[in-house]
Amino acid sequence: MSYGTYYKMITAIVLYDLPPHIDKESCRAHFHAIAPGFLEVPGLLRKQFIHAAEGGFAGGSYLWESRTAAEAFYSGSWLDGIIARYGAPPRITYFDTFAIADVPARQAVVFDD
Repeated sequence: MSYGTYYKMITAIVLYDLPPHIDKESCRAHFHAIAPGFLEVPGLLRKQFIHAAEGGFAGGSYLWESRTAAEAFYSGSWLDGIIARYGAPPRITYFDTFAIADVPARQAVVFDD
């Protein structure tokens, strides 16, 4: 992945509580099923699907081209799906991304405003 054309990336951490009937393995199966659909999300560069090691909540770590792209996605049908599946809206925290250390690519990238 090349990060060279982006200057102010946004990382969003999205978390939601899991209902008792969604255990680790059903969460994993759902994430495996939906992961390919994220390849076409406008402005999304990377998503890591995450599940708390101690259980109880899950979510994602997203790397976006811009906060505008992130907010557009989170306010659409994705939000309706999260509420329908988990019974409540997610907690979303936005972070300015200043640098990325991509170990497999042996590349460290820094970003300016």
